[in-house]
Amino acid sequence: MRRVSSLPIELTAGGAAAAELLRRAGAPEPGCRDELRDGDARLRTPWKHFAQWLPAEGLAADLERRGAALAAQIRTDGVTHNVYGAEGASTRPWSLELLPLMVEPADWAAIERGVVQRASLLDDVLADVYGAQRLLHEGLLPPSLLFRHAGYLRPLQGVTPPGSLHLHIVAFDLARGPDGQWWVVAEHTQNPSGLGYVLHNRLLVSRQFPDAFREMRVQHIASGYRRLLDTVESLAAPVAGSEAPRVALLTPGPYNETYFEHAYLARYLGLPLVEGGDLTVRGDRLYLKTVEGLQPVHALLRRLDDDFCDPLELRADSTLGVPGLLQAVRAGRVVMANALGSAFLESPALQGFLPAIAQRLLGEPLALPSLPTWWCGEAAAWQAVRGELGAKAWRHTFPLDAGAPERPAGLAQVDDDPDAWTLQGRLRFARTPLWQGGSLLPRPAVLRVYAIADAQRRWHLLPGGMTRVAAGETGSVSMQRGGTSLDTWVLTDGPVDTFSMLSQRLSVDDLVARRNPVSSRTAENLYWLGRYTERTEHLVRLARATLALIDADDDAPPPVLEAVSALAESRGLVPWGTPGLARSPQVFERSLLGSLADTENAASIGFNLQALARAAGVLRERLSPEHWGLVRAMGERFAFGRRQPPAAGEVIAALDRLAVQLAAVTGAQSDRMTRDHGWRLMTVGRFVERLIGTASQFGALLQHGALAHGTGVDLLLELFDSTITFRARYQRHQELIALADLLVLDDSNPRAFACILRRLRTELRKLPGASHEELIARLPQQGAGMGLDELRGVDDEALAKRLAALCERLAEAGARLSDDIGGRYFAHADRDALQRV
Repeated sequence: MRRVSSLPIELTAGGAAAAELLRRAGAPEPGCRDELRDGDARLRTPWKHFAQWLPAEGLAADLERRGAALAAQIRTDGVTHNVYGAEGASTRPWSLELLPLMVEPADWAAIERGVVQRASLLDDVLADVYGAQRLLHEGLLPPSLLFRHAGYLRPLQGVTPPGSLHLHIVAFDLARGPDGQWWVVAEHTQNPSGLGYVLHNRLLVSRQFPDAFREMRVQHIASGYRRLLDTVESLAAPVAGSEAPRVALLTPGPYNETYFEHAYLARYLGLPLVEGGDLTVRGDRLYLKTVEGLQPVHALLRRLDDDFCDPLELRADSTLGVPGLLQAVRAGRVVMANALGSAFLESPALQGFLPAIAQRLLGEPLALPSLPTWWCGEAAAWQAVRGELGAKAWRHTFPLDAGAPERPAGLAQVDDDPDAWTLQGRLRFARTPLWQGGSLLPRPAVLRVYAIADAQRRWHLLPGGMTRVAAGETGSVSMQRGGTSLDTWVLTDGPVDTFSMLSQRLSVDDLVARRNPVSSRTAENLYWLGRYTERTEHLVRLARATLALIDADDDAPPPVLEAVSALAESRGLVPWGTPGLARSPQVFERSLLGSLADTENAASIGFNLQALARAAGVLRERLSPEHWGLVRAMGERFAFGRRQPPAAGEVIAALDRLAVQLAAVTGAQSDRMTRDHGWRLMTVGRFVERLIGTASQFGALLQHGALAHGTGVDLLLELFDSTITFRARYQRHQELIALADLLVLDDSNPRAFACILRRLRTELRKLPGASHEELIARLPQQGAGMGLDELRGVDDEALAKRLAALCERLAEAGARLSDDIGGRYFAHADRDALQRV
């Protein structure tokens, strides 16, 4: 009789997968806890369960496939991390490993008790330090440790934040020692980073193992994000009064190392992402500058360090903050999450004093230990360890100090300034497995967890976190130094929280709340996104037409050569002073070919492509991945080898590709973006640039008499992208009156002045406020500023003069209109206009 296994199919398969995992696991590192295997070299319980949901055969190929899909999704989503080095900042794809770190329920319960206790303690310390200062008076906190730290902000002494809550979210870096004990390695209280990456890591990794994620009862994390938002909004409600509280996420900007997660988190929470330049303080209130005027802001979820927040009272050289912000804070007019002034809590020296402070403020010992800590400013502590430095790590007590070294040059330096140095014991971090090259490699891991307060000052732990792992055997877990990240699965014996940030049913109030205003900075970047796109397209057309003219079999008439030379010089395609085509065509061509991709030349195609990419980079939350990827690719690919100047054929091919790419970008901007005020200003930017560019080109050809020649007419039609229409309508005619009809008066031709002006007037009237009529007044009231009747009985010479004068007026009107738009909608320099909005 055939014997049938009583084990479930999944468990039977899991046994084979478990054996394969063990076979592919690297040798355990002595003296470290192995998160994959126990002391008997068997898989730990979570990994046994995880193996049930892996294939019994072809495990390596399956994991490689999932890893490739994970990496592809990161590239598709555009998840990045800015890394700083000797050569400046570079943007790299976010590093995420396939396999998660799994934390069992008992371990998580211990972590939760210890972290919730510590978060409450740190908030109490802040309340005391900026209030009664009992800890200083009772000798539990050394004055020099507090008052010397740049993170202690004297202007906020005596200030109680709304709701008496200083900390709304605190992050703790935890590591597990060889005995399985969790230790607190670091605390982050200013602006804890990583929440956006935590969320994205979860979405990506859980998709790769959906069955295991569900059946292993991994706790969800969405409710933690909702709690953070609810807390801030609840505390901001009294500040807002009768208004609905407006909350924004404050970012240092796109050059910050974690900017991607700022944008991602803001989108997930439904908050406007703002920079310091987007905000202004009037009186003691904080406002957001939008295209609709100033709108009050009642709370900031900030990702900007304390000292950069207000250049008036903190760091004078900061260009990232909001002048006067501290005045609004002191007046209680804005909730800061977290409150300013908590940076001194991050000093490693404080760890040595927290046990006694916990007994004093909480009446209980710390549930989670810190690394053994000796502050050298305490003479007895320094003397106790100065002869035993080998097993200890140096830490600077005041890491905010500019240029603070990582370790002293010698003991004499410590003796000269003992307050500046702290020693901590070393901990051999637990090793967690990474799937790399077909093997499971044990690597040091640190888990960052997040404690979030509610409005009643109760603390809750986000059931997950960001695990950082050294990519190599001896590397750093820091993402700046080559580390990588894991998703963190917290397993539960109880119910899984299935809360979602998506409400079950949208209300009218939800619809209104989701229509975030367009900030002035966003609008300005959109405006210049439109202008740079159009400007680059003009340059590409002019460069292609110029190279075609140079390579033509027939010599062009001198007026055409002079006009093209002047145009190329004025538009920056060749350096000023370059001999013209009529004088030295070879020198002119070499200069043109060598300058097109020169990013140091502020008017070159290469420079404008970079400017276009910068504008798009700070608008990534508004652009589709395809749109952003195309803009970025254009700049990266429009480059030539070391040969200078490059060959004409190579450049022409690159210009042809770029023309097609620009057409795709224009299509994305026209048909794949929401028509709000930001999009409208982007469209205005395109047409302002088109008006200035076409008027300048037409005027230059008229000025040099180039349109008296067929070659000049062909060049103008190419620059206006109107050759096919002109030939179909006028056949062999090349009279100036025909050019005026198609390129000036025809409001159905998107390159004609009449059409450009009509579109400008239409979009300007849709901008907010009554001031748009003053903007429109810069332009002709109707048409192109010249009527068809004005062409009757006018000879070519008189018509040329009228057209040249019109071109000059329109180019000047476009430049002045651009200045007016900037003052009214971006800089808010016109107070009268603000009052009318």
